[in-house]
Amino acid sequence: MSRIAVVGTGYVGLVSGAILSDFGHSVTCVDVDKDKVLALRDGIIPIYEPGLETIVQKNYYYKRLSFTTDIREAVEKNDVIFIAVGTPPADDGSADLKYVLEVAKSIGNYMNDYKVIVNKSTVPVGTGRFVENTIEEVLQERKVDYNFDVVSNPEFLREGSAVRDFTHPDRVVIGAESDKARDIMKEVYRVLYLNETPVVETNIETAEMIKYASNAFLATKITFINEVANLCEKVGADVQKVAKAMGQDGRISPKFLHAGPGYGGSCFPKDTKALAKIAQDHGETLSLIETTIEANERQKIRMVDKIVNAMGDVEGKTLAVLGITFKPNTDDMRDAPSLVILPELAKRGANFKIYDPEGKKEGMWRLESIVDSIIWSEDAYDAIKNTDATVILTEWNEFRTLDFDNMRELNCGDYFFDLRNIYNKTKMINQGFQYHSVGV
Repeated sequence: MSRIAVVGTGYVGLVSGAILSDFGHSVTCVDVDKDKVLALRDGIIPIYEPGLETIVQKNYYYKRLSFTTDIREAVEKNDVIFIAVGTPPADDGSADLKYVLEVAKSIGNYMNDYKVIVNKSTVPVGTGRFVENTIEEVLQERKVDYNFDVVSNPEFLREGSAVRDFTHPDRVVIGAESDKARDIMKEVYRVLYLNETPVVETNIETAEMIKYASNAFLATKITFINEVANLCEKVGADVQKVAKAMGQDGRISPKFLHAGPGYGGSCFPKDTKALAKIAQDHGETLSLIETTIEANERQKIRMVDKIVNAMGDVEGKTLAVLGITFKPNTDDMRDAPSLVILPELAKRGANFKIYDPEGKKEGMWRLESIVDSIIWSEDAYDAIKNTDATVILTEWNEFRTLDFDNMRELNCGDYFFDLRNIYNKTKMINQGFQYHSVGV
């Protein structure tokens, strides 16, 4: 059993801490937010992530998992310290390391023996060295000499399926400089190691680059199929069949070949911009990534034009909007396409009735600028009632089996914008809808 502290109880920190405790380790999760810590002790988690609440409650009950605001005690009593705080984008697109370095200083202030410091946050290449230097400077100021190792251990968690991603990963990446640190990290992931999960051992910089390169490639793949979809609309091709055939090529795979309104979330937008900035800072140009970023923003506006052009005019029209989170099975709206599409439609005079199974709480403040244009609905049919068009922005499962007879009885307009391509075009037209999708 390892004694682990996880600093930060956001998405990555809470998932990592909870599941590591489920692996049998003693885990202390640290956060500066007292109210959040008290809520976690009561079994109330601040994010929507299927399966996570049960794991938190179980391991807290069995005292393998604890929550505190006392970082000093957490550092002193634990051997492995995970840094899992946010790295929000700065104005120039680079990752803001303020919170990471604050934690590093605290670790240096309270270190009392050998520690392994693990960067779990998504950080630019070179951050491991910054953390190492920051801790060393604090130790020198204290006039003490404790050995420590810094490790890069990037996360590859998908919101909505993070529990399975952590327990059944494609690989575990460990970027370390010493055998001692590598051995300790293998013990941390012993459960996965015994299950023969691939472990990639690298230096720190390579591990940091693996995370950014992976996310940038997936974002590029999404943008590629979106641009192909736009061309399909012009030439009469079906992007879904194009993507299916492409995906059957083992060199390509079908994953992330789903046309839609553009990518969003906490990772792809931030990480592509950060990687482009890292390249610029080192005198390189990642033109493919820069183009991906630009094309993704254009895709969102293209969805606005698709709706306006089809309806002729949205002034005074009410649109039923189904889903506003960036993907299903999460309440996360960071950089969601809805945050661009809805305000742009509002500028053109549209009103909205919105339903999202988990997105209302965050949506109420993220869409505050157009609050006068929004009515929040309790279910999909409440949203659809007495509207001029239906717009699917997020492919929650409950939107995949809408009752079309019921929809007609609710006096909804016949415009149906399926921006996630979850319905069959021919069947929708036969149902009497003016159906518009992406690339079909």
